[in-house]
Amino acid sequence: MLGVLQLAVLAQENADGDIDLGSILLYILVGAIVGVLARFLVPGEDPLGLIGTIVLGIVGAVIGGWLAGAVFEDTEGVDWIASILVAVVLVLAVRMFRRTDTRTRTRT
Repeated sequence: MLGVLQLAVLAQENADGDIDLGSILLYILVGAIVGVLARFLVPGEDPLGLIGTIVLGIVGAVIGGWLAGAVFEDTEGVDWIASILVAVVLVLAVRMFRRTDTRTRTRT
């Protein structure tokens, strides 16, 4: 599915390589879906808001899609799974970073 969305984004690019508003909205939509799924899969309180979730999802989708394409020839369905797994790792990393940051502030 993500591969289909990536093809749609590539199809919307201009000849100059510029990305139009539809491409940006598509990236935001995919990022929101991947980010929300990742946050649902990791139980507990999250220090992220809506914008943080979308950004985390976009980063997870880009890295996961790239990794899936690097490992598998046919990425149909695999890219979504890889994107969500990378986003889950990012959620855990953000929590660990925030937890460490909060502990150091309260000790001083």
